[in-house]
Amino acid sequence: MKQRTDKLLAAMPGGFEAALVSTDVNRFYFLGFDSGDAGTVLILPDKTYFIIDSRYIEIAEATVKEAEVILEGKALEQVRDILAAHGVKHLYLENKATLAYADRVRAALPGVEVDTGAVLSDAIDAIRAVKSEEEFDAIRRAQVITDACFEHMLGYIKPGVREIDAALEMEVFMKSHGAGKLAFDTIFVSGAKTSLPHGVPGDKRIEAGDFVTMDFGANVDGYCTDMTRTVAVGHVSDEQKKVYDTVLKAQLACCGFAKAGYKGCEVDKVARDIIYGAGYEGCFGHGLGHAVGIEIHENPRYSPTCSDIIQSGMVMTIEPGIYLPGKFGVRIEDTTFVRPDGCEIVGKSPKELIVSQQIIFLHLIDLHCFQIDTHMLCQLSGNRSQCIQHGFVHFGKILV
Repeated sequence: MKQRTDKLLAAMPGGFEAALVSTDVNRFYFLGFDSGDAGTVLILPDKTYFIIDSRYIEIAEATVKEAEVILEGKALEQVRDILAAHGVKHLYLENKATLAYADRVRAALPGVEVDTGAVLSDAIDAIRAVKSEEEFDAIRRAQVITDACFEHMLGYIKPGVREIDAALEMEVFMKSHGAGKLAFDTIFVSGAKTSLPHGVPGDKRIEAGDFVTMDFGANVDGYCTDMTRTVAVGHVSDEQKKVYDTVLKAQLACCGFAKAGYKGCEVDKVARDIIYGAGYEGCFGHGLGHAVGIEIHENPRYSPTCSDIIQSGMVMTIEPGIYLPGKFGVRIEDTTFVRPDGCEIVGKSPKELIVSQQIIFLHLIDLHCFQIDTHMLCQLSGNRSQCIQHGFVHFGKILV
């Protein structure tokens, strides 16, 4: 962790005296210790202090190695005393801190100039954007769990399953296979709801002919991964296949194009040209991707408006999509490591169109039980006489 504070010191302007870090993600970055919304990190050129309350003091003293751990009394008064002892007259504060907190800091530190501009936050964002091998390793381990979850869900998805139950199944699977927590709230939507890029799983049940979109990821040792897959249930229409193939073409093209040195907007344009060229202009409203790390959405971005240069060592998602309101949507997403000569796709999950042909069990009229293919069900479900002829009980539009 000392390497991280050293990077910060090198990135700050000359004459740097002290920085106060109060946001949870940045405290974690410099300490490797998750204390939720509690604690204050004070960074000086020759020493770092961590002021933390009694709920976390025991574990902090045991695990935080690169800072002096201090039991919190009145935190800002303790900061004042430390700054006075070191003769500090200028303090940088994150511009992501609330205005109320900034006011309290100024009131508690008379005689100290408190800088609430973008200098500190921009410096931290820049060093967090380029990951270390240790950070890559955590993301790789998170992706292994994410890939395993996708494989598990291919055997779980079938007509009749509620979206909310499937999302819970994914959460339980990832946590029981080593995830400390979810990277973000899982998106599991089906049918017409797949046209909602950030749709919320609900009581809707999967139906034959649906697309199902899963956007999810595990968090391991404080680091996230992010993957989206869209699969079909039972059968697909020609329109569904065309949209899927277009998104896959765009995603593969971007994975082959992206590398260090391009602007974010240049990578985004590759996907947008393919999607718009296929006749879907206006159906891809979000950016192509974003950085990932401690937070699920970090900077920079692959978007039409991002002119930031993508650097080797960044972790970026590539996630084009096409969304047809009221009908369906498709998104395919991978987390990638940016390299000088390309990008490394972290996950191993397949991206070709998967059509789930779950074998399901139905009670027959004579109360026996047989296995049948869902595609046959779809063909028969609208015809009562054929259902009876084949021995299937008919319960309306679909027999699941």
